[in-house]
Amino acid sequence: MKKILFLCLLISSVAFAQKPVFTTAKAVAATVYFNGAELSQTASVTLPAGSSEIVVKNVANYLNENTVRIGAPVGLTVLSVQFTRDYIAEYEADETSPAIKKVRDSITLVQKELERTATAKASELKVIELLDKNNQVYGQQSGLSVAELMKMVDYYKAKRSETATAINSLIDKEKKLNDLIAKLNSRLETNTNINEDISQGKLVLQVMNDKAGAIPLTIDYLAQNAGWTPFYDLRADNITEPINLLYKAEVVQQTGLDWKKIKLTLSSGMPNQNNVVPILDPWFLTTYNPAYTRNGVGNVTETLQGQVPGLNISTGSGQPGANSTVILRGYGSINGNIEPLYIIDGVPLNSDNFRNLNPNDIANVEVLKDAGATSIYGNRGANGVIIVTTKKGKFKKKTSVDDYTQITETQMNVSFDIDIPYDIASNGKKHSITMKEIKLPASYKHLAIPKLDKEAYLMAEITDYSKYNLLKGEANIIFEGMYAGKTYIDPGQTTDTLSLSMGRDKKIDIERTKVVEKSGSKFLSSKKEQTFTYDIIVRNNKKEAVQLTLKDQYPLSTLENMEVELLESSSADVNKETGILQWQMKLKAGETKKVRLSYRVRHPKNISVGNL
Repeated sequence: MKKILFLCLLISSVAFAQKPVFTTAKAVAATVYFNGAELSQTASVTLPAGSSEIVVKNVANYLNENTVRIGAPVGLTVLSVQFTRDYIAEYEADETSPAIKKVRDSITLVQKELERTATAKASELKVIELLDKNNQVYGQQSGLSVAELMKMVDYYKAKRSETATAINSLIDKEKKLNDLIAKLNSRLETNTNINEDISQGKLVLQVMNDKAGAIPLTIDYLAQNAGWTPFYDLRADNITEPINLLYKAEVVQQTGLDWKKIKLTLSSGMPNQNNVVPILDPWFLTTYNPAYTRNGVGNVTETLQGQVPGLNISTGSGQPGANSTVILRGYGSINGNIEPLYIIDGVPLNSDNFRNLNPNDIANVEVLKDAGATSIYGNRGANGVIIVTTKKGKFKKKTSVDDYTQITETQMNVSFDIDIPYDIASNGKKHSITMKEIKLPASYKHLAIPKLDKEAYLMAEITDYSKYNLLKGEANIIFEGMYAGKTYIDPGQTTDTLSLSMGRDKKIDIERTKVVEKSGSKFLSSKKEQTFTYDIIVRNNKKEAVQLTLKDQYPLSTLENMEVELLESSSADVNKETGILQWQMKLKAGETKKVRLSYRVRHPKNISVGNL
């Protein structure tokens, strides 16, 4: 009686144990940021009333679990959400999806064929056995004539050869069938990859449903391993027409999920950025030894000590001038490598780049620790992250569609909504997307600095450029139908006019020559006097007139006993604080002009000047 009761309870528990309900999510939209992407997916699942476990397949391989948002009807309550890439395969193998059913049916058919092959092989082996026995019997009977015995031998040889060939063929077939079954079973064991378009990421949802039925789900989350970079094509046919600017983007993603026919939005926002308001810690003054400074400026680690919250700096050897060790408070040596990750102007660099920074070049320093660091930079940020922004950004890398792109500008960022559906594979390759085509009214002029470069550069100047929502990025230059190289667009500059370099104009000839008879050295008592004179000749070989800005310079003295005198400037605009001379000239087609620069340097005889 007890055994019967136990069996009934076991059957009852099996009957009422609910298996997970599987569904596959489809990506419908993606908002791509410079670092990361917000994915929107949809799925549908049929649920019974009460509690259920839903396994949502085909989500990104790497996502921020804290950002997952599930949208469902009012009758469904989501109790918990868990992200995993290692869901138990046995559960999923029970799913009656068409792909798995197809594999199981194939295994059944192959197994039946394997059974038939094994039966045929056994039959042929039995034939061999009977032939061998009969051959021994006939050999022992002496009553057969020679002719009858020869016929029996010929029959035996032919039949045994035929049977052996059939057996070898069946053995080969049996081996191939076993290999096929092994492959099919392998596909079942790794059924998450049964469809190559399905990613490894899954969301496990614990839900409570008011009533049975089909439930639509929307899933939004922030995924890693995606981003975009703006770049441009600048096309100008001549200097009398506007610039045709193609606003483009290079989109890259390795989320593990292929984006097919997806609604794409590109945003300049930073979803992973630390949004915690900074706190002012006490500011403790420290001292340093000026004898161990670089270029007269203190080491950056010494300068930041006590000024950046969470930053602890110590000199390992205790000797003056020794390299300092940077540790973020909260991380001990028990972790082994305690060096934080350094991000300088958005580029991951090593500690030497950080230590060699000039403190006067630093605009801002930010420290990320714990989850704030690892959520953005993964394992690389396990020891914390120091984010440095320099004033000049010297470490930064220099990296009709109008009807389909809508530009939205907020106080925080700019976003581009693209109505054309895109396919972007999760392969890490760059996908070029044209977002906008803009006609930029521009005024053109030439700029030449013959002391540094004997070629003139065509410059396009654009006023009121803020209305075009331009972002920093590289630009390809196509001038007069020919590729002229690359330039860099930086709309973040403080001037009212955006200057774009359109490349070198080889039709402007420039020569800068030293006038020997007007140059030379002489000694006056205890002084040495040196005179330098240069002629700059410019010729316009173009068919139209050009406006040219010509620049040169004379040296400035940093010593009281050294005098510099500007002797001749050909009516240039002279900046005495920088020593830069500037000529504005309009050159007609085929016209040539010349300007002269002359200056004198007087200094004591015992002083050597190496950079004149």
